[in-house]
Amino acid sequence: MKAGLVQLSVTDDPAANLPVTLGFIREAASAGADFVLTPECTNLLSSNRAYQNDVLRHEEDDLTLAALRAEAEALGIWLLIGSLGLKTHDADGRFANRSFLIGPQGQIVARYDKIHMFDVDVSETERYRESEGYRPGTRAVLTEVAGTPLGMAICYDLRFPHLFRRLAQAGAQILSLPAAFNDTTGASHWESLIRARAIENTCFVLAPAQCGTHAAHGGRPRRTWGHSLAVAPWGEVLADGGTEPGVTVIDIDLARVAQARVRVPSLTHDRDFEGP
Repeated sequence: MKAGLVQLSVTDDPAANLPVTLGFIREAASAGADFVLTPECTNLLSSNRAYQNDVLRHEEDDLTLAALRAEAEALGIWLLIGSLGLKTHDADGRFANRSFLIGPQGQIVARYDKIHMFDVDVSETERYRESEGYRPGTRAVLTEVAGTPLGMAICYDLRFPHLFRRLAQAGAQILSLPAAFNDTTGASHWESLIRARAIENTCFVLAPAQCGTHAAHGGRPRRTWGHSLAVAPWGEVLADGGTEPGVTVIDIDLARVAQARVRVPSLTHDRDFEGP
């Protein structure tokens, strides 16, 4: 398998973001990638809920989703849409932060709604309350990409290792982690946590990311860390996308999963214990 990680620096305008995303997907496919992954918030990045309500659409009406499905079919590739902000029919009006796996016929193979909401105070001036605008998902998703078991996660999920262990013990060999990771926490934690998830679960972790400064209508700009990463089951960083938008293409040797699991079969060594 050859994977292409697309790194974006989206605005809060889905129509402006789409042609950029399509261009990078085509670049990855032309470089031989048969599995292309985009970051979290592929259609827009914004914390202005009123503005989001104006520009977001339900899944069945979303133009970004329709265009990316058509592009996957045209290119004959597997496409992981890191996530889209979408309207829901929830009574409280909150949106979904939803990742899609698209097959080479343009079909939706799997959906995953982000479970863990980024409700944090990074500093005295950086406060995030994702759950005010987005409702959390409730279901872990294991699917297959080209016959290989894939566990789906998004961004802040990274800090909850039990989710990844559940996916790995259910059979995942690749873990997808599209992200719009905060640049403050990214500098300290991004690579360390991704390598830890790869090592403890003996899986490949593919983490396409947002990067740079994202302007917003009626809101403060937001900065994301970038550094899209591909990490092998033994913990080696195979590729780092740096800090600018672009495409990183890497070979994924799935035999390395089995090799790592023979050397350290920790996924089979869990034990029940008492306390605290």
